[in-house]
Amino acid sequence: MLTNRIAALFSGFLFLSLFSATTFADTSALQPEQDQGGTAREIVGKLEMLHYNKLKVGDEMSEGLWDEYIEALDPTKSYFLASDISEFRASRSKLDDELRAGQVKAGFDIYNRYRLRVTDRLNNILSQLDKGLPAFDFNRDESLEIDREESQWPASISAADELWRKRLKSSVLNLRLTDKTDEEIRDLLVRRYRGQLKRVEQQSSDDVFELYMNSLTRLYDPHSNYLSPRSLENFNMSMSLSLEGIGAVLQADEEYTKVARLVAGGPADRTGKIKPNDKIVAVGQDKEGEMVDVIGWRLDDVVDLIRGPAGTFVRLETIPTGGDGSHKTILIQRSKVKLEDQAAKKAIFEFSDGEKNYKIGVINLPTFYIDFEAYRRRDPNYKSTTRDVAKLLEELKAENVDGVILDLRNNGGGSLQEATMLTDLFIDQGPVVQIRHANEQISRHNRSRSRAMYRGPLMVLINRLSASASEIFAGAIQDYNRGLVVGNQSFGKGTVQTMAPLKEGQLKITQSKFYRVSGDSTQHAGVTPDIPMPQLIDAESVGESAYDTALPWDRIHAVPHAKYFNLKDMLPDLISKHNQRTSADPDFIFLREQFQFETERADQKFVSLNEFAREEERKDLNERLLTMENRRRSAKGLEPYATFEAYEESEAEDVAAIGGPVEIELDKDPILNEAGFIMADFIGLSDKIAKTPPQVADFNSR
Repeated sequence: MLTNRIAALFSGFLFLSLFSATTFADTSALQPEQDQGGTAREIVGKLEMLHYNKLKVGDEMSEGLWDEYIEALDPTKSYFLASDISEFRASRSKLDDELRAGQVKAGFDIYNRYRLRVTDRLNNILSQLDKGLPAFDFNRDESLEIDREESQWPASISAADELWRKRLKSSVLNLRLTDKTDEEIRDLLVRRYRGQLKRVEQQSSDDVFELYMNSLTRLYDPHSNYLSPRSLENFNMSMSLSLEGIGAVLQADEEYTKVARLVAGGPADRTGKIKPNDKIVAVGQDKEGEMVDVIGWRLDDVVDLIRGPAGTFVRLETIPTGGDGSHKTILIQRSKVKLEDQAAKKAIFEFSDGEKNYKIGVINLPTFYIDFEAYRRRDPNYKSTTRDVAKLLEELKAENVDGVILDLRNNGGGSLQEATMLTDLFIDQGPVVQIRHANEQISRHNRSRSRAMYRGPLMVLINRLSASASEIFAGAIQDYNRGLVVGNQSFGKGTVQTMAPLKEGQLKITQSKFYRVSGDSTQHAGVTPDIPMPQLIDAESVGESAYDTALPWDRIHAVPHAKYFNLKDMLPDLISKHNQRTSADPDFIFLREQFQFETERADQKFVSLNEFAREEERKDLNERLLTMENRRRSAKGLEPYATFEAYEESEAEDVAAIGGPVEIELDKDPILNEAGFIMADFIGLSDKIAKTPPQVADFNSR
């Protein structure tokens, strides 16, 4: 199963475990604290009473908790022996009874075995490195299994030792391929493993309890979490405008820290050099500070290292997703993520349907924001999504645009109030979203204006990272047939969480679910576009459906709502024109090839430990990337790159550009460019679109 941020705190240590003798006495073993049993009972009670699912903690839940906890500790099945798993399995159906009795000892017993194994492994590897770098044969044809989801735990100590030999060899080879000397490799690995040993030894009873409880909450859904006092402090900081850092949401992925999402308008987003699923392997302070290897670190420790005062610099060494495995170093200037950085902005472009030119306004909306403090002060000039977009719409109308594209790509959501109020600008009357609560009561958010502010042709552009409030808005526009929805299937987060206080920490718990006016849930399935664009983000690894315990899609009764335009009859022509235009378009061919390339890389199950084979693989990958790019450039009449290095240099941005605003640029955005042509076709197909009065839909016909 996938693990969330809190549950994965320890996953970075898994690749270093040592299967030592069968004596498990450990004077440093962690024990439950006195109040944790009561907190466990409290968590069980609140989950059963308050969670949307209303699941009972019984034998089946106990078995799920055992499975989830073992996987949280050892997701690659590289740590425990098969005999360990057999021994622990005796408690698999008893954990529910223990939790109800206020006992968490079983969770601590399993963890202490893990802690002892890790400590032994780290000490063993450090003792090897004290004698020098091991003499590996990099000419030998062997490989390391990197996807062990379907593998079994090692059946013996010798089998485990062989697995870790390959893992250490892989670590050494990875560093050799970055042109580091043997002495540099040895020094780096010693620092890495000593740091990991120190962090293992610093683990507290609170850490173990949090991991154990989150293995339980994840069985309910991936967004319900137990927050210990320390994690609660970090959570509150992340929700505060005073948070200073790079503007990226990180998550643990085995021994790596991975970029889950970029905060729109934040420092990392503005560099243009970081993407979701990129792995962070080292962090350096300022422009010249030493790079600290963070492979195997706890997630919150990595976050603490990256976070810092506004105006200072941090350097991240990353392994870009879909690349050849090489490392890149990115300089980022920390800053506060300000409302003005996330504010909506506009641009106007001209497009043709082949017969007539049209002026199309584009509004980019990175998030659904509102300045709550100014709003509470009743400041008449408070900043909000709806107010800003309304102003931009007035400006676009004054410039006589023929249609408007609202770009919600990468918009992860925000204020529900703003999502519903923004819909007010485009529809005359009616409900916007339905919310079903844990008690099965349904509430509805209705628009408040008597007449839409903008009644012209409209398109909403979405992608896989459009989530939550974005999905509410896009779903409403689609259900009302108010405009076209174009892009990719959205994220699929259709649940609402609330914070429940506990004696120790708090419980973030899912209590409600969003539904469209059509009755369809936005949960899991997200919003499906009317016209799809090439997929750029792997939906199997990013999105609500990537979580094993995500709440399912379902539907409730639809509510009466208007239908504005007859889009059903227009779509075949629009899709046909779109396909004709993009089938031979160099940018779209490149996007499809690039996604196929990254998918193949993501599906890789083994990695070669032969240095020559790895070098050849890298050359082949770089050649394939260069060929794809040069094919695109030649088709567009641009000069091809002579070497892969020249291609890489062209992609790099000057450090002086860091911190600048993200502009709306068609020449760098083929998706937006094609969206403009679709909009031109849309307008050209019917000059009655903006004049057709809405009709009440037969809302039971879907």
